[in-house]
Amino acid sequence: MKTYYITTPIYYVNDIPHIGHAYTSLACDVLARFKRLDGFKVFFLTGTDEHGQKVETAAKEKQMIPQDFVNIVSKNFQILSNKLNLSNDNFIRTTEKRHISACQKLWNQLQKSGDIYLGKYSGWYSIRDEAFFQENELIKGKAPTGAKVEWVEEPSYFFRLSKWQNKLLEHYHENESFILPMARRNEVISFVKGGLKDLSISRTSFNWGVPVPNDDKHIMYVWLDALTNYITAAGYSENNTQFKKLWPADIHVVGKDILRFHAVYWPAFLMASGLKLPKKIFAHGWWTNEGEKISKSLGNVIEPMELINTFGLDQVRYFLIREVPFGNDGDFSKKNLIQRINSDLSNNLGNLFQRVITFSIKNCEGKIPDPGNNFNNNDLKLINSFQEELSKIRNLIDNQKLDEVLKLLWIKISSANKYIDEEEPWNLKQIDINRMNVVIYCLIESLRQIALLIQPFMPDTSIKILDSLSIKDDSRKLSNLKDRICPHTLLNKPNQLFPRIHD
Repeated sequence: MKTYYITTPIYYVNDIPHIGHAYTSLACDVLARFKRLDGFKVFFLTGTDEHGQKVETAAKEKQMIPQDFVNIVSKNFQILSNKLNLSNDNFIRTTEKRHISACQKLWNQLQKSGDIYLGKYSGWYSIRDEAFFQENELIKGKAPTGAKVEWVEEPSYFFRLSKWQNKLLEHYHENESFILPMARRNEVISFVKGGLKDLSISRTSFNWGVPVPNDDKHIMYVWLDALTNYITAAGYSENNTQFKKLWPADIHVVGKDILRFHAVYWPAFLMASGLKLPKKIFAHGWWTNEGEKISKSLGNVIEPMELINTFGLDQVRYFLIREVPFGNDGDFSKKNLIQRINSDLSNNLGNLFQRVITFSIKNCEGKIPDPGNNFNNNDLKLINSFQEELSKIRNLIDNQKLDEVLKLLWIKISSANKYIDEEEPWNLKQIDINRMNVVIYCLIESLRQIALLIQPFMPDTSIKILDSLSIKDDSRKLSNLKDRICPHTLLNKPNQLFPRIHD
Protein backbone atom coordinates (compact mmCIF):
# COMPACT_ATOMS: atom_id res chain seq x y z
CA MET A 1 0.00 0.00 0.00
CA LYS A 2 1.30 3.41 -1.00
CA THR A 3 1.82 5.99 1.75
CA TYR A 4 0.76 9.61 1.58
CA TYR A 5 2.17 12.06 4.12
CA ILE A 6 0.47 15.46 4.29
CA THR A 7 1.00 18.31 6.74
CA THR A 8 -0.54 21.58 7.74
CA PRO A 9 1.85 24.18 9.11
CA ILE A 10 1.98 23.95 12.85
CA TYR A 11 0.00 26.88 14.16
CA TYR A 12 1.56 29.51 16.37
CA VAL A 13 -0.09 29.63 19.80
CA ASN A 14 0.01 33.31 20.62
CA ASP A 15 -3.70 33.77 19.87
CA ILE A 16 -7.01 31.99 19.18
CA PRO A 17 -7.59 30.08 15.93
CA HIS A 18 -9.03 32.05 13.00
CA ILE A 19 -10.46 31.40 9.53
CA GLY A 20 -7.01 31.02 7.97
CA HIS A 21 -6.16 28.14 10.30
CA ALA A 22 -9.48 26.47 9.52
CA TYR A 23 -9.01 26.90 5.78
CA THR A 24 -5.56 25.34 5.67
CA SER A 25 -6.64 22.44 7.87
CA LEU A 26 -9.79 21.76 5.83
CA ALA A 27 -7.87 21.69 2.56
CA CYS A 28 -5.42 19.18 4.01
CA ASP A 29 -8.29 17.13 5.41
CA VAL A 30 -9.93 16.94 1.98
CA LEU A 31 -6.68 15.72 0.41
CA ALA A 32 -6.06 13.22 3.22
CA ARG A 33 -9.60 11.82 3.11
CA PHE A 34 -9.54 11.47 -0.66
CA LYS A 35 -6.26 9.56 -0.59
CA ARG A 36 -7.52 7.21 2.14
CA LEU A 37 -10.65 6.50 0.13
CA ASP A 38 -8.43 5.87 -2.90
CA GLY A 39 -6.43 3.16 -1.18
CA PHE A 40 -3.47 5.06 0.27
CA LYS A 41 -2.11 4.68 3.79
CA VAL A 42 -2.32 8.29 4.88
CA PHE A 43 -0.46 10.11 7.62
CA PHE A 44 -2.03 13.52 8.17
CA LEU A 45 -0.20 15.83 10.57
CA THR A 46 -1.22 19.06 12.23
CA GLY A 47 -0.25 20.68 15.50
CA THR A 48 1.02 23.74 17.33
CA ASP A 49 4.24 25.72 17.37
CA GLU A 50 4.79 26.65 21.02
CA HIS A 51 8.24 28.19 21.39
CA GLY A 52 9.76 31.59 20.74
CA GLN A 53 9.99 35.11 22.04
CA LYS A 54 6.45 35.98 20.95
CA VAL A 55 4.99 33.19 23.08
CA GLU A 56 7.22 34.08 26.01
CA THR A 57 6.06 37.72 25.79
CA ALA A 58 2.37 36.77 25.48
CA ALA A 59 2.65 34.52 28.54
CA LYS A 60 4.28 37.29 30.59
CA GLU A 61 1.49 39.70 29.62
CA LYS A 62 -1.01 37.25 31.10
CA GLN A 63 1.22 36.66 34.13
CA MET A 64 1.57 32.99 33.27
CA ILE A 65 4.49 30.66 32.84
CA PRO A 66 4.94 29.81 29.14
CA GLN A 67 4.09 26.11 29.49
CA ASP A 68 0.76 26.84 31.18
CA PHE A 69 -0.01 29.45 28.54
CA VAL A 70 0.73 27.17 25.57
CA ASN A 71 -1.26 24.33 27.15
CA ILE A 72 -4.37 26.51 27.06
CA VAL A 73 -3.90 27.91 23.56
CA SER A 74 -2.86 24.58 22.05
CA LYS A 75 -6.04 23.08 23.47
CA ASN A 76 -8.04 25.67 21.48
CA PHE A 77 -6.46 24.39 18.28
CA GLN A 78 -7.20 20.80 19.22
CA ILE A 79 -10.82 21.75 19.89
CA LEU A 80 -10.99 23.42 16.47
CA SER A 81 -9.59 20.28 14.84
CA ASN A 82 -12.39 18.27 16.40
CA LYS A 83 -14.98 20.90 15.49
CA LEU A 84 -13.83 20.82 11.85
CA ASN A 85 -14.05 16.99 11.88
CA LEU A 86 -10.43 16.70 10.81
CA SER A 87 -9.11 13.20 10.16
CA ASN A 88 -5.55 13.97 11.27
CA ASP A 89 -3.49 11.00 12.45
CA ASN A 90 -1.26 13.03 14.75
CA PHE A 91 -1.33 16.35 16.58
CA ILE A 92 2.19 17.48 17.38
CA ARG A 93 3.24 20.03 19.96
CA THR A 94 6.75 21.45 19.81
CA THR A 95 7.03 21.31 23.59
CA GLU A 96 6.93 17.49 23.45
CA LYS A 97 10.07 15.58 24.46
CA ARG A 98 10.14 13.71 21.14
CA HIS A 99 10.30 17.00 19.30
CA ILE A 100 13.04 18.51 21.46
CA SER A 101 15.02 15.32 20.87
CA ALA A 102 14.51 15.55 17.10
CA CYS A 103 15.54 19.23 17.01
CA GLN A 104 18.75 18.54 18.87
CA LYS A 105 19.48 15.53 16.67
CA LEU A 106 19.06 17.68 13.56
CA TRP A 107 21.25 20.41 15.08
CA ASN A 108 24.00 17.91 15.78
CA GLN A 109 23.79 16.64 12.21
CA LEU A 110 24.04 20.17 10.79
CA GLN A 111 27.00 20.85 13.05
CA LYS A 112 28.66 17.59 12.01
CA SER A 113 28.30 18.56 8.34
CA GLY A 114 30.12 21.83 9.05
CA ASP A 115 27.11 24.02 8.33
CA ILE A 116 26.89 25.71 11.74
CA TYR A 117 29.33 28.24 13.15
CA LEU A 118 29.36 30.67 16.10
CA GLY A 119 29.33 34.39 15.41
CA LYS A 120 27.48 37.57 16.31
CA TYR A 121 24.16 38.73 14.93
CA SER A 122 23.41 42.36 14.25
CA GLY A 123 20.24 43.20 12.38
CA TRP A 124 16.50 43.68 12.27
CA TYR A 125 14.21 41.17 13.90
CA SER A 126 10.41 40.94 13.97
CA ILE A 127 9.07 39.32 17.12
CA ARG A 128 5.61 38.95 15.57
CA ASP A 129 6.97 37.16 12.49
CA GLU A 130 9.81 35.44 14.35
CA ALA A 131 11.94 36.41 11.37
CA PHE A 132 15.13 38.28 10.48
CA PHE A 133 15.09 40.96 7.79
CA GLN A 134 17.71 42.76 5.77
CA GLU A 135 17.66 46.56 5.59
CA ASN A 136 16.52 46.47 1.96
CA GLU A 137 13.55 44.24 2.87
CA LEU A 138 12.02 46.77 5.27
CA ILE A 139 9.08 48.85 4.10
CA LYS A 140 8.82 52.23 5.84
CA GLY A 141 10.84 50.87 8.72
CA LYS A 142 8.69 47.75 9.18
CA ALA A 143 8.76 44.12 8.11
CA PRO A 144 7.10 43.31 4.76
CA THR A 145 4.15 42.00 6.80
CA GLY A 146 3.75 45.36 8.52
CA ALA A 147 5.12 44.05 11.81
CA LYS A 148 7.42 46.16 13.96
CA VAL A 149 11.11 45.32 13.89
CA GLU A 150 13.81 45.89 16.45
CA TRP A 151 17.56 46.07 16.15
CA VAL A 152 19.17 43.00 17.70
CA GLU A 153 22.83 42.46 18.57
CA GLU A 154 23.78 39.26 20.32
CA PRO A 155 26.02 36.17 20.02
CA SER A 156 24.49 33.70 17.61
CA TYR A 157 25.07 30.43 15.86
CA PHE A 158 24.73 30.72 12.09
CA PHE A 159 23.65 28.25 9.44
CA ARG A 160 25.62 28.42 6.16
CA LEU A 161 22.54 29.18 4.07
CA SER A 162 24.62 30.90 1.39
CA LYS A 163 26.39 27.61 0.72
CA TRP A 164 23.15 26.07 -0.50
CA GLN A 165 21.97 28.80 -2.86
CA ASN A 166 22.96 27.05 -6.08
CA LYS A 167 21.76 23.65 -4.87
CA LEU A 168 18.37 25.15 -4.08
CA LEU A 169 18.12 26.75 -7.51
CA GLU A 170 19.08 23.45 -9.13
CA HIS A 171 16.35 21.67 -7.17
CA TYR A 172 13.73 24.24 -8.18
CA HIS A 173 14.78 23.91 -11.83
CA GLU A 174 14.74 20.11 -11.81
CA ASN A 175 11.45 19.83 -9.87
CA GLU A 176 8.94 22.29 -11.32
CA SER A 177 6.12 21.15 -9.04
CA PHE A 178 8.22 21.46 -5.86
CA ILE A 179 6.69 24.89 -5.13
CA LEU A 180 3.13 25.68 -6.18
CA PRO A 181 1.26 27.65 -7.36
CA MET A 182 3.64 28.71 -10.12
CA ALA A 183 3.49 32.40 -9.17
CA ARG A 184 4.76 31.56 -5.68
CA ARG A 185 7.50 29.40 -7.20
CA ASN A 186 8.69 32.33 -9.24
CA GLU A 187 8.74 34.57 -6.16
CA VAL A 188 10.94 32.08 -4.28
CA ILE A 189 13.35 31.66 -7.19
CA SER A 190 13.66 35.43 -7.51
CA PHE A 191 14.39 35.73 -3.79
CA VAL A 192 17.09 33.04 -3.86
CA LYS A 193 18.69 34.44 -7.00
CA GLY A 194 18.93 37.77 -5.17
CA GLY A 195 21.54 36.16 -2.92
CA LEU A 196 21.28 34.21 0.32
CA LYS A 197 23.10 35.25 3.44
CA ASP A 198 23.96 32.94 6.32
CA LEU A 199 21.07 32.59 8.74
CA SER A 200 21.15 33.31 12.47
CA ILE A 201 19.72 30.17 14.10
CA SER A 202 20.05 30.85 17.82
CA ARG A 203 19.07 33.52 20.32
CA THR A 204 20.33 34.41 23.80
CA SER A 205 17.85 37.13 24.74
CA PHE A 206 15.05 34.80 25.85
CA ASN A 207 14.71 31.31 27.26
CA TRP A 208 11.51 29.75 25.93
CA GLY A 209 12.63 27.29 23.31
CA VAL A 210 14.81 24.27 22.53
CA PRO A 211 18.29 24.58 24.07
CA VAL A 212 21.21 24.29 21.69
CA PRO A 213 23.07 21.02 22.38
CA ASN A 214 26.16 21.59 24.56
CA ASP A 215 25.46 25.32 24.82
CA ASP A 216 22.24 25.96 26.71
CA LYS A 217 22.88 29.72 26.82
CA HIS A 218 21.53 29.62 23.28
CA ILE A 219 17.96 28.83 22.26
CA MET A 220 17.32 27.48 18.76
CA TYR A 221 15.81 29.86 16.23
CA VAL A 222 12.09 29.20 16.38
CA TRP A 223 11.81 28.37 12.69
CA LEU A 224 14.53 25.71 12.82
CA ASP A 225 12.62 24.32 15.79
CA ALA A 226 9.19 24.60 14.15
CA LEU A 227 10.08 23.16 10.76
CA THR A 228 11.65 20.11 12.37
CA ASN A 229 8.15 19.04 13.49
CA TYR A 230 7.59 17.43 10.10
CA ILE A 231 10.36 14.90 10.64
CA THR A 232 9.68 14.58 14.37
CA ALA A 233 6.18 13.25 13.71
CA ALA A 234 7.50 10.95 11.00
CA GLY A 235 9.74 9.25 13.59
CA TYR A 236 13.11 10.97 13.00
CA SER A 237 14.34 10.68 16.59
CA GLU A 238 12.33 7.69 17.80
CA ASN A 239 11.27 5.31 15.03
CA ASN A 240 13.61 4.90 12.09
CA THR A 241 11.43 2.21 10.47
CA GLN A 242 8.45 4.55 10.43
CA PHE A 243 10.61 7.44 9.27
CA LYS A 244 11.82 5.50 6.22
CA LYS A 245 8.20 4.71 5.30
CA LEU A 246 6.84 8.23 5.71
CA TRP A 247 9.64 10.59 4.76
CA PRO A 248 9.81 12.54 2.51
CA ALA A 249 6.43 14.18 2.96
CA ASP A 250 4.24 14.22 -0.11
CA ILE A 251 3.05 17.76 0.50
CA HIS A 252 3.43 20.61 2.99
CA VAL A 253 0.42 22.94 2.75
CA VAL A 254 1.20 26.44 4.07
CA GLY A 255 0.00 30.02 3.89
CA LYS A 256 1.84 32.25 1.44
CA ASP A 257 3.21 34.35 4.31
CA ILE A 258 5.41 31.50 5.54
CA LEU A 259 6.46 30.11 2.17
CA ARG A 260 10.05 31.38 2.42
CA PHE A 261 10.69 29.41 5.57
CA HIS A 262 9.37 26.22 3.96
CA ALA A 263 10.74 26.64 0.45
CA VAL A 264 14.18 28.10 1.25
CA TYR A 265 15.26 27.47 4.83
CA TRP A 266 13.70 24.04 5.28
CA PRO A 267 15.10 22.45 2.09
CA ALA A 268 18.52 23.90 2.91
CA PHE A 269 18.43 22.41 6.42
CA LEU A 270 17.46 19.05 4.95
CA MET A 271 20.13 19.14 2.23
CA ALA A 272 22.78 19.98 4.80
CA SER A 273 21.69 17.13 7.06
CA GLY A 274 21.57 14.58 4.25
CA LEU A 275 17.80 14.11 4.39
CA LYS A 276 15.41 13.98 1.45
CA LEU A 277 13.31 17.02 0.60
CA PRO A 278 9.50 17.07 0.69
CA LYS A 279 7.95 16.37 -2.69
CA LYS A 280 5.78 19.48 -2.82
CA ILE A 281 5.15 22.73 -0.97
CA PHE A 282 1.82 24.36 -1.75
CA ALA A 283 1.16 27.93 -0.61
CA HIS A 284 -2.43 29.13 -0.50
CA GLY A 285 -3.68 32.69 -0.34
CA TRP A 286 -5.20 34.88 2.36
CA TRP A 287 -8.83 35.64 3.19
CA THR A 288 -10.32 39.08 3.46
CA ASN A 289 -13.66 39.88 5.09
CA GLU A 290 -16.12 41.70 2.83
CA GLY A 291 -13.18 43.16 0.93
CA GLU A 292 -11.27 44.32 4.01
CA LYS A 293 -8.04 42.94 5.43
CA ILE A 294 -8.79 40.86 8.50
CA SER A 295 -7.34 42.25 11.72
CA LYS A 296 -8.17 42.43 15.41
CA SER A 297 -7.92 46.23 15.31
CA LEU A 298 -10.71 46.39 12.70
CA GLY A 299 -12.80 43.96 14.72
CA ASN A 300 -13.51 41.80 11.66
CA VAL A 301 -11.79 38.55 12.63
CA ILE A 302 -13.79 35.56 11.36
CA GLU A 303 -14.06 32.90 14.04
CA PRO A 304 -14.57 29.44 12.52
CA MET A 305 -16.30 28.07 15.62
CA GLU A 306 -18.99 30.73 15.35
CA LEU A 307 -19.47 30.05 11.64
CA ILE A 308 -19.92 26.32 12.22
CA ASN A 309 -22.36 26.86 15.09
CA THR A 310 -24.42 29.25 12.95
CA PHE A 311 -24.43 27.60 9.53
CA GLY A 312 -23.39 23.96 10.06
CA LEU A 313 -20.07 22.16 9.65
CA ASP A 314 -20.41 20.66 6.18
CA GLN A 315 -21.93 23.89 4.91
CA VAL A 316 -18.84 25.80 6.06
CA ARG A 317 -16.48 23.10 4.73
CA TYR A 318 -18.18 23.26 1.32
CA PHE A 319 -18.13 27.06 1.14
CA LEU A 320 -14.48 27.51 2.07
CA ILE A 321 -13.28 24.94 -0.46
CA ARG A 322 -15.74 25.84 -3.24
CA GLU A 323 -15.61 29.62 -3.07
CA VAL A 324 -11.95 30.20 -3.93
CA PRO A 325 -9.51 28.41 -6.26
CA PHE A 326 -7.00 26.87 -3.85
CA GLY A 327 -3.86 28.96 -4.00
CA ASN A 328 -5.63 32.28 -4.65
CA ASP A 329 -6.65 34.95 -2.19
CA GLY A 330 -10.31 34.86 -1.26
CA ASP A 331 -12.95 37.15 0.17
CA PHE A 332 -15.34 35.94 2.85
CA SER A 333 -18.90 37.14 2.47
CA LYS A 334 -21.79 36.09 4.67
CA LYS A 335 -24.12 36.79 1.75
CA ASN A 336 -22.13 34.46 -0.52
CA LEU A 337 -22.04 31.76 2.15
CA ILE A 338 -25.82 31.85 2.51
CA GLN A 339 -26.21 31.83 -1.27
CA ARG A 340 -24.00 28.75 -1.59
CA ILE A 341 -25.94 26.95 1.12
CA ASN A 342 -29.33 27.74 -0.37
CA SER A 343 -28.43 27.25 -4.03
CA ASP A 344 -25.72 24.57 -4.23
CA LEU A 345 -26.58 22.58 -1.13
CA SER A 346 -30.26 22.99 -0.32
CA ASN A 347 -31.78 23.50 -3.79
CA ASN A 348 -29.43 21.20 -5.66
CA LEU A 349 -27.99 18.28 -3.68
CA GLY A 350 -30.43 18.46 -0.77
CA ASN A 351 -33.48 18.68 -3.01
CA LEU A 352 -32.30 15.80 -5.20
CA PHE A 353 -31.78 13.56 -2.20
CA GLN A 354 -35.11 14.46 -0.60
CA ARG A 355 -37.14 14.02 -3.79
CA VAL A 356 -35.64 10.69 -4.75
CA ILE A 357 -35.64 8.97 -1.37
CA THR A 358 -39.06 10.25 -0.31
CA PHE A 359 -40.57 9.17 -3.62
CA SER A 360 -38.90 5.77 -3.42
CA ILE A 361 -40.08 5.06 0.11
CA LYS A 362 -43.62 6.06 -0.82
CA ASN A 363 -43.89 4.38 -4.20
CA CYS A 364 -41.38 1.50 -4.18
CA GLU A 365 -42.36 -0.20 -0.93
CA GLY A 366 -39.46 1.48 0.85
CA LYS A 367 -36.95 -0.48 -1.23
CA ILE A 368 -34.60 0.12 -4.11
CA PRO A 369 -36.55 -0.98 -7.17
CA ASP A 370 -35.33 -3.66 -9.56
CA PRO A 371 -34.52 -2.12 -12.96
CA GLY A 372 -33.98 -5.44 -14.68
CA ASN A 373 -31.74 -4.82 -17.67
CA ASN A 374 -33.86 -2.13 -19.21
CA PHE A 375 -31.42 0.79 -19.29
CA ASN A 376 -31.44 3.19 -22.21
CA ASN A 377 -28.54 5.39 -23.27
CA ASN A 378 -29.59 8.29 -21.04
CA ASP A 379 -29.79 5.97 -18.04
CA LEU A 380 -26.33 4.56 -18.66
CA LYS A 381 -24.91 8.02 -19.28
CA LEU A 382 -26.13 9.11 -15.87
CA ILE A 383 -24.94 6.14 -13.83
CA ASN A 384 -21.63 5.66 -15.64
CA SER A 385 -20.54 9.28 -15.70
CA PHE A 386 -19.17 9.41 -12.17
CA GLN A 387 -16.92 6.39 -12.64
CA GLU A 388 -15.73 7.83 -15.95
CA GLU A 389 -14.74 11.10 -14.24
CA LEU A 390 -12.70 9.46 -11.47
CA SER A 391 -9.35 9.72 -13.26
CA LYS A 392 -10.01 13.40 -13.92
CA ILE A 393 -10.89 13.94 -10.25
CA ARG A 394 -7.70 12.17 -9.17
CA ASN A 395 -5.69 14.50 -11.37
CA LEU A 396 -7.43 17.56 -9.94
CA ILE A 397 -6.75 16.34 -6.40
CA ASP A 398 -3.08 15.69 -7.15
CA ASN A 399 -2.83 19.25 -8.47
CA GLN A 400 -4.70 20.69 -5.45
CA LYS A 401 -7.54 22.01 -7.61
CA LEU A 402 -10.09 21.33 -4.93
CA ASP A 403 -12.71 23.83 -6.04
CA GLU A 404 -12.70 22.30 -9.52
CA VAL A 405 -13.54 18.88 -8.10
CA LEU A 406 -16.63 20.38 -6.47
CA LYS A 407 -17.55 22.24 -9.68
CA LEU A 408 -17.38 18.96 -11.61
CA LEU A 409 -19.44 17.08 -9.02
CA TRP A 410 -22.12 19.74 -8.96
CA ILE A 411 -22.43 19.58 -12.73
CA LYS A 412 -23.20 15.88 -12.22
CA ILE A 413 -25.70 16.66 -9.49
CA SER A 414 -27.41 19.15 -11.79
CA SER A 415 -27.52 16.44 -14.48
CA ALA A 416 -29.31 14.13 -12.05
CA ASN A 417 -31.82 16.86 -11.25
CA LYS A 418 -32.37 17.46 -14.96
CA TYR A 419 -32.84 13.71 -15.47
CA ILE A 420 -35.58 13.44 -12.85
CA ASP A 421 -37.40 16.47 -14.29
CA GLU A 422 -37.26 15.03 -17.80
CA GLU A 423 -38.27 11.50 -16.85
CA GLU A 424 -41.06 12.57 -14.45
CA PRO A 425 -41.26 9.36 -12.38
CA TRP A 426 -44.45 10.65 -10.74
CA ASN A 427 -46.14 10.40 -14.14
CA LEU A 428 -44.45 7.13 -15.02
CA LYS A 429 -46.09 5.64 -11.94
CA GLN A 430 -49.42 5.98 -13.73
CA ILE A 431 -48.40 4.82 -17.20
CA ASP A 432 -45.22 2.66 -17.04
CA ILE A 433 -44.26 1.22 -13.67
CA ASN A 434 -41.30 -0.69 -15.10
CA ARG A 435 -39.83 2.47 -16.56
CA MET A 436 -40.41 4.24 -13.25
CA ASN A 437 -38.40 1.53 -11.50
CA VAL A 438 -35.49 2.02 -13.91
CA VAL A 439 -35.52 5.80 -13.45
CA ILE A 440 -35.66 5.61 -9.65
CA TYR A 441 -32.92 2.97 -9.59
CA CYS A 442 -30.67 5.21 -11.72
CA LEU A 443 -31.31 8.18 -9.45
CA ILE A 444 -30.55 6.18 -6.31
CA GLU A 445 -27.40 4.81 -7.90
CA SER A 446 -26.38 8.37 -8.78
CA LEU A 447 -26.92 9.43 -5.17
CA ARG A 448 -24.70 6.57 -4.03
CA GLN A 449 -21.90 7.64 -6.33
CA ILE A 450 -22.32 11.32 -5.43
CA ALA A 451 -22.13 10.44 -1.74
CA LEU A 452 -18.95 8.42 -2.26
CA LEU A 453 -17.25 11.30 -4.07
CA ILE A 454 -18.26 14.09 -1.68
CA GLN A 455 -16.94 12.20 1.35
CA PRO A 456 -13.65 14.14 1.53
CA PHE A 457 -15.46 17.46 1.38
CA MET A 458 -18.60 16.84 3.44
CA PRO A 459 -18.10 13.69 5.47
CA ASP A 460 -21.20 14.04 7.67
CA THR A 461 -23.47 14.66 4.69
CA SER A 462 -22.11 11.69 2.81
CA ILE A 463 -22.71 9.46 5.84
CA LYS A 464 -26.35 10.58 6.00
CA ILE A 465 -26.88 9.77 2.32
CA LEU A 466 -25.06 6.43 2.42
CA ASP A 467 -26.82 5.41 5.62
CA SER A 468 -30.16 6.24 4.02
CA LEU A 469 -29.20 3.93 1.13
CA SER A 470 -28.07 1.18 3.56
CA ILE A 471 -24.55 1.16 2.11
CA LYS A 472 -22.24 -0.88 4.34
CA ASP A 473 -19.15 0.77 5.83
CA ASP A 474 -16.82 -1.49 3.88
CA SER A 475 -18.42 -0.43 0.59
CA ARG A 476 -17.60 3.26 0.81
CA LYS A 477 -14.20 3.40 -0.93
CA LEU A 478 -13.64 4.99 -4.30
CA SER A 479 -13.03 1.52 -5.70
CA ASN A 480 -16.73 0.86 -4.97
CA LEU A 481 -17.76 3.40 -7.59
CA LYS A 482 -17.66 0.60 -10.16
CA ASP A 483 -20.24 -1.39 -8.19
CA ARG A 484 -23.98 -1.06 -8.55
CA ILE A 485 -26.41 -0.67 -5.69
CA CYS A 486 -28.43 -3.82 -4.98
CA PRO A 487 -32.14 -3.83 -5.85
CA HIS A 488 -34.60 -4.64 -3.05
CA THR A 489 -32.33 -3.05 -0.41
CA LEU A 490 -34.36 -1.31 2.27
CA LEU A 491 -34.16 2.49 2.33
CA ASN A 492 -34.07 4.51 5.50
CA LYS A 493 -36.26 7.57 5.98
CA PRO A 494 -34.24 10.66 5.13
CA ASN A 495 -33.71 13.77 7.21
CA GLN A 496 -33.33 17.15 5.58
CA LEU A 497 -29.69 17.61 4.65
CA PHE A 498 -29.46 21.38 4.33
CA PRO A 499 -32.18 23.59 5.80
CA ARG A 500 -32.50 26.85 3.88
CA ILE A 501 -30.97 29.89 5.52
CA HIS A 502 -33.10 33.00 5.81
CA ASP A 503 -30.99 36.07 6.23
